[in-house]
Amino acid sequence: MRLQKYLASCGIASRRKCEELILEGKVSVNGQIIQTLGTQVEEDDEVYYNHKRVQLEEKHVYYMLNKPAGYVTTVQDEKQRATVLDLMKGVKTRIFPVGRLDYNTSGLLLLTSDGALTYGLTHPKHHVNKTYEVKLSGKVTERSLDMLRKGVMIDHRKTYPAEVEVVKQNAKHTWLKITIHEGRNRQIRKMCEAVGYPVVQLKRLSVGSIQLGSLKVGEYRALKKEEVDYLKSIAIIEEV
Repeated sequence: MRLQKYLASCGIASRRKCEELILEGKVSVNGQIIQTLGTQVEEDDEVYYNHKRVQLEEKHVYYMLNKPAGYVTTVQDEKQRATVLDLMKGVKTRIFPVGRLDYNTSGLLLLTSDGALTYGLTHPKHHVNKTYEVKLSGKVTERSLDMLRKGVMIDHRKTYPAEVEVVKQNAKHTWLKITIHEGRNRQIRKMCEAVGYPVVQLKRLSVGSIQLGSLKVGEYRALKKEEVDYLKSIAIIEEV
């Protein structure tokens, strides 16, 4: 097994983050610091991260959080802001977020100790529908709605077509339900700004068939077995 996958499977962090930790010289195998990504480890190898031995966890945990606005989606923040892990006080296992939600975005966030699954779900090749509830400033025109549905240019690249539904509208605001399957940085906000409508509020409602449902803001729950099985079925997990 590759070292970065081993670390992720031990619950240290996502596989991408584990690759960074290796390159930073924070990981050793059998007493030797490793700073290359091609290293293979065997079951009886002694692997250390930050001078502490790490070993495979037999059982992973999987959670859904209704993230409030005002929290960063990271394990630790250099600016000392509140993180989503501050809301997971009852969880004793080391966990990390699956992907990100912006600081000011609320809604469904998955967290797990399963680094392989996290990598599979956040892989650039991975496309899964994510649905958001969006409150925009202004009364959105049909032309702008059509542009969102067909794709708009953000960061010098056109977005894939999106599903866009008008939930309600008045003279000052428009509420939309938008479904995308890309995972680009601040994508919904940038899409709406590209057609001239700033986002006032943004909330993620679902990831694939996993629904936020009636989970209250700031609360979390363990995923059901069928939900975990579904996520594993759609993830791109490389057995290397």
